[in-house]
Amino acid sequence: MANHKSSEKRIRSTKTKQLDNKYHGKTVRNSVKKIRNTDEPAEVAAQLPKVVSMLDKLAKKSVIHKNKASNLKSKLMKNANAAKVKA
Repeated sequence: MANHKSSEKRIRSTKTKQLDNKYHGKTVRNSVKKIRNTDEPAEVAAQLPKVVSMLDKLAKKSVIHKNKASNLKSKLMKNANAAKVKA
């Protein structure tokens, strides 16, 4: 167990941040799955900018790696273009 006040605080703040990161990461994963499984071009066009923005924010906060975010965005754009969606 921690012996200093600062290390106790770090443990508390780390748990809080970990829960927050887990929530946002799961939300983005669900959104990506939802876009991939959607066949309606209008819905994909509406959701794509929001999901891309969420991926960028997670990469900026280092919840996911920047290359992973880029890879996911690339795949989503490829699917959207195949479905004839203009974002």
